[in-house]
Amino acid sequence: MKYTEKVMEHFLNPQNTGTMEDFDGKGYYGSVECGDYIEVYIKVKNNILENVSYMVYGCTASVATSSMMSTLAKGKTIEQALEITEDDVEKALDGLPEEKRHCSNLGVGALKNAIKNYKGIEVSYEESIF
Repeated sequence: MKYTEKVMEHFLNPQNTGTMEDFDGKGYYGSVECGDYIEVYIKVKNNILENVSYMVYGCTASVATSSMMSTLAKGKTIEQALEITEDDVEKALDGLPEEKRHCSNLGVGALKNAIKNYKGIEVSYEESIF
């Protein structure tokens, strides 16, 4: 399995990692099958994601896709952040091996769940797994 240079860059130097104590929204997402799991925290000011951080437990692709999700989302409006797709994350990383493409679901799913939490929308268990 070969990862792109961008994937390795985000795996070795992940951006925006860590928990956030004063978050406005928090979302979870994970895989029962492979054990990968992420928590995303957002800080919102004037409808803009002023800060995005996360804690991820998983493989190289899970770390890299979570890092890329955070860099794509930070500074975006809530509406723009909700439009970020798994394909956007994968393209920004210059691709993923076929068997690791599902990892791009992690960060995007948790980000959308964090936004729902911020809006006061309850997230079901089914919306938190893939």
